Amino acid sequence: MLCVLVGVAAVVHQQPDAPPGPAADPHAGHIVPSLVPAAVTTAAPLPRTGWEITADDAAETATRVLDGDPATSWRTAATALPHHLTIDTRNRVALSGLTYLPAAGETGRIGQYQVQISDNGTTWSAPVATGTFADDEVLKTVAIGTVVTRYVRFSALTEAGNRTSAVAAAEINLLGGTDPALPRTGWTIAPDSQETAAQNGRAVNALDGNTTTFWHSRYSPAPAGPLPHAITVDMKTANLVSGLAYLPRQDTSKNGQIGRYRIETSMNGTVWAPPSTGAFTDSKSAQIARFAPTLARFVKLTALSEAGNRGPWSSVAEVNLLGRANPTLSRSGWTVTASSQETAAADNRAALVLDDNATTFWHSRYSPAPAVPLPHTLQFDLTRVVNLGGLSYLPRPTGVNGRIGQYRIATSTDNSTWDVQANGTFGDSAAQQTVVFPPVDARYVRLIAVTEAGNRGPWSTAAEIYLLGPSGSIVPQRGAWGAPVGFPLVPVAAALLPNGKVLTWSAFQKDAFSGGTGKTVTAIWDPATGVSTQRTVSNTGHDMFCPGISALPDGRVVVTGGNNSEKTSIYNPATDAWTGGPNMTTPRGYQSSVTLGDGRVFTIGGSWSGPIGGTNGVPHKAGEVWSASGGWKALPGADATPSLTADANPLGDYRKDNHTWLFAWSGGKVLQAGPSRRMNWYSADGTGSVTTAGTRGGTDAMNGTAVMYDTGKILAVGGATSYEGVEATADAHLITVRGSTVTSRQVSSMANTRSFHSSVVLPDGRVAVIGGQNFPVPFSDNTAVLNAELWDPVTESFSTMATARVPRTYHSVALLLPDGRVFSGGGGLCGAGCSTNHFDGEIWTPPYLLTATGAAAPRPVLTEAPTEAANGDTVTVRTDREVTGFAMVRMGTVTHTVNTDQRRLSLPHTTTADGGYELTIPPDTGIAVPGYWMLFALDAKGVPSVAKIFKIG
Repeated sequence: MLCVLVGVAAVVHQQPDAPPGPAADPHAGHIVPSLVPAAVTTAAPLPRTGWEITADDAAETATRVLDGDPATSWRTAATALPHHLTIDTRNRVALSGLTYLPAAGETGRIGQYQVQISDNGTTWSAPVATGTFADDEVLKTVAIGTVVTRYVRFSALTEAGNRTSAVAAAEINLLGGTDPALPRTGWTIAPDSQETAAQNGRAVNALDGNTTTFWHSRYSPAPAGPLPHAITVDMKTANLVSGLAYLPRQDTSKNGQIGRYRIETSMNGTVWAPPSTGAFTDSKSAQIARFAPTLARFVKLTALSEAGNRGPWSSVAEVNLLGRANPTLSRSGWTVTASSQETAAADNRAALVLDDNATTFWHSRYSPAPAVPLPHTLQFDLTRVVNLGGLSYLPRPTGVNGRIGQYRIATSTDNSTWDVQANGTFGDSAAQQTVVFPPVDARYVRLIAVTEAGNRGPWSTAAEIYLLGPSGSIVPQRGAWGAPVGFPLVPVAAALLPNGKVLTWSAFQKDAFSGGTGKTVTAIWDPATGVSTQRTVSNTGHDMFCPGISALPDGRVVVTGGNNSEKTSIYNPATDAWTGGPNMTTPRGYQSSVTLGDGRVFTIGGSWSGPIGGTNGVPHKAGEVWSASGGWKALPGADATPSLTADANPLGDYRKDNHTWLFAWSGGKVLQAGPSRRMNWYSADGTGSVTTAGTRGGTDAMNGTAVMYDTGKILAVGGATSYEGVEATADAHLITVRGSTVTSRQVSSMANTRSFHSSVVLPDGRVAVIGGQNFPVPFSDNTAVLNAELWDPVTESFSTMATARVPRTYHSVALLLPDGRVFSGGGGLCGAGCSTNHFDGEIWTPPYLLTATGAAAPRPVLTEAPTEAANGDTVTVRTDREVTGFAMVRMGTVTHTVNTDQRRLSLPHTTTADGGYELTIPPDTGIAVPGYWMLFALDAKGVPSVAKIFKIG
């Protein structure tokens, strides 16, 4: 059974009193999520009072979608699609999504959709969300990266079952927007008071990701320290902070639940901006305090009262800060001029606002008297057009004269036509102050000081001026995330197909996994059209949740085990058909499988489903191997024991043999590179064998990732010592394979600790790390990391990339697409109404596809390339321009952080007399594993072509 609560997440545990499952699958019904409190509240419907709504058809009934009555509905005639609903909120609102409730009856359910926004109801944005709804009566949720808008247009592009051109809706709600929680890796916290006599008392508990621990102000020895009590978070770097999420203690006591509060921000921990105040309710629910976005490093939460006046105590289970990471744009190359600057008595030139020195400052002229009267202007030339979203002003470090009061911010692309983006007043304070405005393209920016804050004289000063990217986060050097793409299911597993489409699936239901009912909900998504085609597969009798996945040399996809733990299903993209395969010799779930150079498939482990290995007389789940001619064959000599982690779960191998990192290699061998720190060589020949390959270093890294980014070179990142409930690591190791020799060394760590993340190798050999969380807990988005990171094999270090809109934690996936972008999606699958179910995906555009201005980078074109080649063949390819490199990346298959099919090989080349290029396919089938690959050409700037898909072997 599955336990569900709106607004909570869940953890998988054994259910000791569950009824026995089918004989072939004793674990199919043994899992039940336990409730984990959400540390950040989810978006809630905005009040609809005063809203107006119009429609392209049946406009007289459009108001029914806002009447709060699911029995009434808007229903169009069978006129031409698309159909539109346009909502005027009569005010600018922060929007992060919408919900759609279909009308009664199956006819008219919306299939494909898109969402656009506008400030004037006339000029509409590009879609901020697109996707395909499941063809059912369930409430649908569309995620949108938080935007500020007045008008929202919801368009139905198709009817879900293509039964008619009429569509219908019972209710539409817009969801209130909030910035995401910032990643907390490396943060510290300082209390003014903490209880040390008990474990639950230390301030660090408020940042540990564990909702069962908490900070408590001192209460022993009596008397307790009096209110107020404060905790100060040091984020170590400046972020654009716009809110604080407070989760009260989650045990049976209410003592210390915060009532009235004060929140202050600071850049240096000494000078504090004017506070935000309010009161939390006396409940156990997560609550959010929002305030004007401000650039800050330190945030102080002060408890002014105890919510129930029970005593002089304060407590916090988890504190999250909301906002945007790394918001400031690089100021390299910028110039600044001033309408007035002091040069006689001191060095107060305008250029000092760009010198990264907070002790120096610009000052308008004050000698010889009289001073130049207000207003004063600072004008910045950014040297190129960039997308701006705000400005941050740091006043002079000493003295008060010249603090800017009233201001005006204007922008221009040509230094001729200027548009005002913001008017306002800075406080008479030494604290850094931030202005956020809607994104705008500009090369030139003017900060106009209209008045002096204290009316002390006709002066203006500034120590530093920073400009922010749109939403304070995105710049071309960090790549860009596209609008969320909705799916008719939670994509927990995915495989890239030879036709460039993506096969995804969930379980026997689109939003829940517990069962083993013999069917699977699938959807094939076409990145070219954005269309998802849903299908429920039942003919193979296989619930394919939590399986092993492998791509065969002929392009078929083999799916093994999972909820129906002995089953094998095979998808053939050439015929778009699923067929059943032979049962495995050992029932498995959460196992890994890998395609060998001779076309066989090796698998090992997988005690999540079927009998638990290593307990009650059940042997460890040794390997077995599949062949097209012989089906499955047990390999008792491929003992799983050496590959086990030291997971703390009391059920033995239940977690110790999950999600093994497997890499096919020369001579039919398989390298097991993790997640245990012990590495091993496995053979599928004869009855199987295992020999040691040494240790990776570091610790066990369950739910970490490993990817071969070039021949024999593997990057392993993140993970944790146990499957859940412990801190993740930011560690990264470079594993090198030469023949049978395996070496490993630690390289620079990620900026964020991560578990449940995905790693994707790019055509240029860099590795994108996406999603995950600091403190792994299944079915929870607490401590989710939204910033991607990019590892460079040249510098062997990570760079922080753009911020995704949706958390991607447990049950999320990521794949490289043939156009060089990365698909990331899913997360959740914890039942109807669970707040961490993510029926969507996002596409990340890496920096190599963007120019310095954010435009699409010119890219080479492969004009001629083979459709297939044998191992060892030399092939000729042609491009539309000169290129400097070639690489091939195998089609990926991914679930639960594991993608054993993914690998990249760089291809040396020679230039032919007629301007073509000759490439040699590696002859070793254990390295260039037969199957479908993507061939990329790269120019001198590292910009890849769109891939040509070809088959090896």
